[in-house]
Amino acid sequence: MPDIQKKSSGKKYQAARKQIEARNYTLDQAIPLLQKIRFAKFDETVEVHMRLGVDPKHADQMVRGTVVMPNGLGKSKKVLVIASGDKQREALEAGADFVGGDDMVNKIQSEGWTDYDAVIATPDMMRSVGKLGKILGPRGLMPNPKTGSVTVDVAKAVLEVKAGKVEFRVDKTGIIHAPVGKASFTAQKLQENASSLINAVLKAKPSAAKGKYVKSATLCSSMGPGIPLDVTELTAKDAAANA
Repeated sequence: MPDIQKKSSGKKYQAARKQIEARNYTLDQAIPLLQKIRFAKFDETVEVHMRLGVDPKHADQMVRGTVVMPNGLGKSKKVLVIASGDKQREALEAGADFVGGDDMVNKIQSEGWTDYDAVIATPDMMRSVGKLGKILGPRGLMPNPKTGSVTVDVAKAVLEVKAGKVEFRVDKTGIIHAPVGKASFTAQKLQENASSLINAVLKAKPSAAKGKYVKSATLCSSMGPGIPLDVTELTAKDAAANA
């Protein structure tokens, strides 16, 4: 699925792709294979892509949510907090990288500034933050109460993002794309992270979704080919856990 979008046709990529058999893999099988065939010289991000049986054009079939990775993501995210009063101090004490109020809103508007990975805002600042939709929205940075990025508890929100909180949202083609760690992680840590994400997506199934919910799933590294996952195994594990 995702590897179709990759333009790489180099020998190393093709060699890696040839090692993937024409079948679906369990997570137990896919993660060691991914680590075996990786060829990039940097520590790639490992991603999970899930094609869902929903129509995102309908609001009642939108799938979105958050999950805190049990083993982090291997990279500390830069967090911007837009708040007022004591909430700015709380954000700084919690480790936010950038903190401000209307001054931050003005900076983003005037400079198109987006040198951060997550934005958290207090409810009282959303009237101002709402003006940033055209800049933050396309980048997936717009604060939203449903994902916990609009909150009065800014300290908790900052700590969660720093700990590896991942926001997922189905795109217009019905696919969820999300990072689950680095290729250098142990297989166990990657499996725990990937399972956490998959379970969160399964639990976010909208009641309006009919038919098969997870149509396909793929595991890949940033530069590597996709490894198809056994959807039956993924959904069966979740059903067993919630039985």
